[in-house]
Amino acid sequence: MLYRTSGSLLLLAASAHALFPDCSNGPELLKSNAVCNTSLSVIARAQAIIGAMTLAEKINNTGSTSPGVERLGLPPYTWWNEALHGVASSPGVNFSDMGNFSHATSFPQPILMGAAFDDALIESVASVVSTEGRAFNNANRSGADFWTPNINPYKDPRWGRGQETPGEDPFHLSSYVNSLITGLQGGKNPAVTKVISTCKHVAAYDLESWMGNYRYQFNAEVTTQDMVEYYLPTFKQCADSNVQAMMCSYNAINGVPSCANDYLLNTILREHWGFKGDGQWITSDCDAVENVFGTHDFTDSRAVTVAESLKAGTDINCGQYYQLFLTDAHSQGLVTESDIDKSLIRQYSSLIKLGFFNPPSDTPYRSLTWKDVSTPSSQKLAYTAAVEGITMIKNDGTLPLAIKPGMSVAIIGDWANATTQMQGNYQGVAPYLRSPLYALQQIPNITVNYGNGPTQGNPTTDDWQSPLAAARKSDVIIYAGGVDIDVEAEGMDRYTIKWLGFQTDLINLVCGMGKPCVLIQMGDQLDNSPFLNNPNVSAILWGGYPGQDGGTALVDIVTGKQAPAGRLPVTQYPTNYVNEVPMTDMNLRPGKNNPGRTYKWYNGTAVVPFGYGLHYTNFSTSITPPSKTSYDIQILVAGCSSAYPSTVTPNLLPSCPFANISVPVKNTGKVASDFVTLGFLTGTYGPKPYPNKQLVTYTRLHNIAGGASQTATLPLTLQSLSRVDVNGDTVLYPGDYEMLVDVPTQSTLKFTLTGKAATLDKWPQPPKEGMAARNARGQREGWF
Repeated sequence: MLYRTSGSLLLLAASAHALFPDCSNGPELLKSNAVCNTSLSVIARAQAIIGAMTLAEKINNTGSTSPGVERLGLPPYTWWNEALHGVASSPGVNFSDMGNFSHATSFPQPILMGAAFDDALIESVASVVSTEGRAFNNANRSGADFWTPNINPYKDPRWGRGQETPGEDPFHLSSYVNSLITGLQGGKNPAVTKVISTCKHVAAYDLESWMGNYRYQFNAEVTTQDMVEYYLPTFKQCADSNVQAMMCSYNAINGVPSCANDYLLNTILREHWGFKGDGQWITSDCDAVENVFGTHDFTDSRAVTVAESLKAGTDINCGQYYQLFLTDAHSQGLVTESDIDKSLIRQYSSLIKLGFFNPPSDTPYRSLTWKDVSTPSSQKLAYTAAVEGITMIKNDGTLPLAIKPGMSVAIIGDWANATTQMQGNYQGVAPYLRSPLYALQQIPNITVNYGNGPTQGNPTTDDWQSPLAAARKSDVIIYAGGVDIDVEAEGMDRYTIKWLGFQTDLINLVCGMGKPCVLIQMGDQLDNSPFLNNPNVSAILWGGYPGQDGGTALVDIVTGKQAPAGRLPVTQYPTNYVNEVPMTDMNLRPGKNNPGRTYKWYNGTAVVPFGYGLHYTNFSTSITPPSKTSYDIQILVAGCSSAYPSTVTPNLLPSCPFANISVPVKNTGKVASDFVTLGFLTGTYGPKPYPNKQLVTYTRLHNIAGGASQTATLPLTLQSLSRVDVNGDTVLYPGDYEMLVDVPTQSTLKFTLTGKAATLDKWPQPPKEGMAARNARGQREGWF
């Protein structure tokens, strides 16, 4: 959703939150209500306070800006709070102009943190974000639920919001989000929720505005196989990780708007995946309920729209449609009061789990204050997160630069003195923003020559004088450029992944001066072919959106203070890729007018492949041979059935362990460095076509000294070995399997599964009557 900073919205934000409900000194109607009885269950407490509301009060509190109920001692609450990579500006978050709560730690965008392939890092980052979010909440400057993460897989390089995600691979994203949710919520099932995490956007959402197609009205046509295999695994992981909230998306899926999709929200999320615990709720994206009627043209009245959305499982309407039209829907018999109660009980149960109705002494997070925001350790972690994600994709030996006293260094390009550019979108106010220029200026006894250069909005040579002058009088040249949120952002997709011509021209010009020339590519991926193939470009680093200390992190890697070990979390495609497949094509597998999407299915040659990243040293890997290389499927499944039953909700069988693969990793060079160990599977098993390979496991080893070794343990589960068939069933197939370690592959392990195929998860099929039914406006209802 877009946060429009209109005067009215800012007014709401400034007054949206009051102090917590006071069960000791509040109104008698609150003190005597069972919601204040901490010995009761969460549901019983929520039912008690909802039961004390009138119907009008209930309806008035179904929107994202809820006024509360003054007579019951319930303060207003704004559910819309953002914290994608730090507490962020949004209707529910109110930064002060100066002093306390004037800023919060600003971490790199998820696309760069995803490149770290370090789940422990992600949990640590999320823990800091939740600590700072709770401190803001305690100071009456935010809510305690945050609409993060964006966990839609990033399959098309043009998508304007790809920067908000950790990358293109659903296994990687699932592993990332499991750690993120744990850090945000304070554990898997904590006694008191630290903050509420909200996984968004359910589902198949990855288009903003492209060739006349807008996200508010886009109908994503998705096969069941692709839906289960690619678009939904991250959300299943959210449910498995006990996330407290999810958000339904703007788009329709096969004709049915996500926020009115009973099959998606109730049958799949709640019934099949078990997303129905105490306080687990679903919010719409902002005005997505209105879009069901206004842009998708799916229903024949506003009353029907809110009724269908509420009963389909959308509990909170970000917007005002519920508050405006649920009264009409109720009077027409389209919804019952119990339908409304169900959603409100979910919402208030989540507030109870946050400790809102408990004495402060019973809630450990109520003591967090401004002193817990932007601490020295948090600032260090923001720097570390940037360092770990920065990825080197070319180096002729020039890096690391040996910067000596008396040297002169040119830092040029439109990212050279970047500040807020480094944050990307969904950002808050950072305590500081340290650019590459700033970081170079901190190195003693050198001369730094700065030239801004052409910006994305000025494709002329008007601004070339200063970068050319800086380059000519310097010993070393560093060019920092790329794209930023002026060309890729929410509501704005890209049309090209090519470097802009004037940037290419200037880079080739300055790098042709016969001096060491380092290119730092910022923002999202561009086709780096012109510079990978240019011997005058000595090295290329990808820096993404590196956050508050991004300039320091980049310069420390360039100068060798830190060693690069990031891996690309997406495929870098050739420029022509965008002409080969329309953004509206949701198919992953190759087909007519589609060369395939992601490293798993792309049948072309990537400019830089998914998972690629260079180091300042060399590593060798091997695989410790397991005790056996052939496994009977029926024995595997039988051995898992008691400990990991398929008869419970959610089905646990796919998560049953298969094996832990040991991969010794040796640093054969001299520079200490981290190493990301990536494990893929390939083979001829399951339905055709067979994928190129698929990521099934990974881990990051830290600080391996030159000449030393560490062993990576790569766990595999039955899910790792499975494929999804055309019906959406997850199946373990007989066949020949091969594990591949690293990009490019260094080590392999072959094994075989024998016996009959076994279904690990039976996918619920849509109701037959829904397939042929037509909605009130005569349109065919679709499913996936």
